[in-house]
Amino acid sequence: MRDGEQSLWGIRMRTGQALPASPLLDRTGFKIIDLTGGGKLDVLTRFCQENYWDALDLLVASMPNTPVRAGLRANALVTFSISPNTLMDLWIRRLCAHGVRSFWIYDVLLGTDNMLRLAKAAKEANAQVAAAIMFALSPVHTDEFFVAKANILAADPNVDSILLYDTAGVLQKDRIEQLVPALVKVANGKPIEFHSNNLLGLSAKAYLDAIDCGVSVIHTASKPMANGPSVPSTEIMARNVQLRGHTHGLDESLFEPVARHFRAVGQAAGFLVDQFAEYDEFSIQHQIPGGMMGTFKAQLAMHNMMDRLPEVLDEVAAVRRELGYPGMATPFSQLVGIQAVLNIVTGKRYGTVPDEVIQYSAGFYGQTVAPVDADVLDKIMAAPRAKEVLANPPQHPDLDELKKQYGTEDEDELIYRATVPQADIDRMRAAGPIRLDFPLLSSPELDQVRKLMEVANLPVIELQTEELKLSLRRD
Repeated sequence: MRDGEQSLWGIRMRTGQALPASPLLDRTGFKIIDLTGGGKLDVLTRFCQENYWDALDLLVASMPNTPVRAGLRANALVTFSISPNTLMDLWIRRLCAHGVRSFWIYDVLLGTDNMLRLAKAAKEANAQVAAAIMFALSPVHTDEFFVAKANILAADPNVDSILLYDTAGVLQKDRIEQLVPALVKVANGKPIEFHSNNLLGLSAKAYLDAIDCGVSVIHTASKPMANGPSVPSTEIMARNVQLRGHTHGLDESLFEPVARHFRAVGQAAGFLVDQFAEYDEFSIQHQIPGGMMGTFKAQLAMHNMMDRLPEVLDEVAAVRRELGYPGMATPFSQLVGIQAVLNIVTGKRYGTVPDEVIQYSAGFYGQTVAPVDADVLDKIMAAPRAKEVLANPPQHPDLDELKKQYGTEDEDELIYRATVPQADIDRMRAAGPIRLDFPLLSSPELDQVRKLMEVANLPVIELQTEELKLSLRRD
């Protein structure tokens, strides 16, 4: 409900497109349903004109039996910049107030202080916390580095599980057999989760290898929304774990109706469905993550640059190395990608530098994993905007100051005003209530219903099943 649509659909699944399947997912037996995050608030409001809080309430209410999870970047809610600590704490509290009961919390630079502060806020609201180890390949991302960070996180009583998160899908058996047992050891009985975007087509096998080494929770998606830049499918992993002699508690009879619905939604909306990926060795160098690759290609197509994709990917690998090997997840995957595109388009490397790259290089996001290349750092700090950016480090006002700044005592509204442009909020509200009647499906069953409606000369028919109740229009 989150990673699949983020990786393949640009987070643009509307509430009415999700609700017919959510009660089925709720009955399937999943440990957790990953549902939302800051990106969903932004995209749902700005591009779908739907009220985020109303949408969240509808979806949470439709899944009363399964805890729903939100993803949380430790120092920013939506934007690539840094959010005040108070706003991040409030974001957790308001998500919990709307029914979220699980969080995965991450910092790509693995700054544990912010992660643990948010874990405490989540625990105070009676939510579960998975603290993420964002995996990356580089000379500085060693097993010792990851294990040391996991040890700090697992020792905190507010952390319930350790999540090994491989955005680029580059973890292979030899590394898994070394890293996962070491994480199991420092986790001291807390579960190890594993998330791997299937860009190289290796993640389903990596899941099995990780299970053999002690992982007990894996992240999957319904088949139409799986694979490629998304995670492996629930369908294949349910089969694979049983072939390996393991068991699961999922109701497999519900896989197909969920998949049929999401496939129809994706096809009707023009989204990617039923993806596959071929192994590409170069992906190990640029490590563009699953959630970004689709967006990256769309941006290049928008600027008529798809023919230069290989050149841009080469530059992504170079920029990542020069910037000290940041992990390739939000926001750094985007910052590296944007800088690479600018270097190619302008023909002058680091001739144009976004503010966020200056902030990153100055340590505003936290200590870099490795130092920024000295020559590149000189170019970044010589950028026209550098002096002003450096003179305005991130501010951390308290809650009363934020309420005064944004002119509201309503905390849901405060989060909206602090993260989404007012013009987009106004357009969302002008669009009216959330639509639940999308004419999205073409299937033998619905075609039959339409024929019956024509024969009976009825424009609308009500359909009720055990799982849901729908009003269908002939169109």
